[in-house]
Amino acid sequence: MKITLFFATFFQLLTTNSIHHIQQQDEVQVPVILRKNIPKGYEVLAFEKGDLNRDAYADVILVLKKKGEEKTSDVNDHPEKRPLLILLGQADKSYTLAARSDNSVYCVDCGGMMGDPFTGISIKNGYFSVEHYGGSGQRWTRIVTFKYSPAEKNWFLFKDGGDRFHATAPEEVKTEVRTVKNFGKIPFQKFDIYKHED
Repeated sequence: MKITLFFATFFQLLTTNSIHHIQQQDEVQVPVILRKNIPKGYEVLAFEKGDLNRDAYADVILVLKKKGEEKTSDVNDHPEKRPLLILLGQADKSYTLAARSDNSVYCVDCGGMMGDPFTGISIKNGYFSVEHYGGSGQRWTRIVTFKYSPAEKNWFLFKDGGDRFHATAPEEVKTEVRTVKNFGKIPFQKFDIYKHED
């Protein structure tokens, strides 16, 4: 009974994330001070504040998307990349671009039948995670987490993994999480979510 209740709650959360996808299609509003970081032809997909480098100032992650990406992206031959920008808060309340990756967020059509797989960003105490959910009959989640290194003033891949289950049997979940022991030391800028592991 408890197991069934757990997976019913889990499935409800995934459904809520799918609804969140639909709501994300509205343009995300960001403070004027951050708009200079948005290249021409792009708009903000996600905006999240938090502590990314363990100092006294709030930092920001922006995930960008190309305008009209749903018409130009081809998951097989030409996925439309979504830049992720790390902006560090300064004492004067400005922000400095610290890092950028075009390969940390899946493309708009990378989620299969479930549509756009991107569900959000979470930030906590020098860690941040990029979260996805997709599939069709066979569903999957993927959460990629990076950790800040004060010594190197950079973020490194910390964990990469998620769950797999069939839509008709959401209680039969297979979880796989890889860590530094598996993939070694990978800087945020060199991580590639599109790279297929053996």
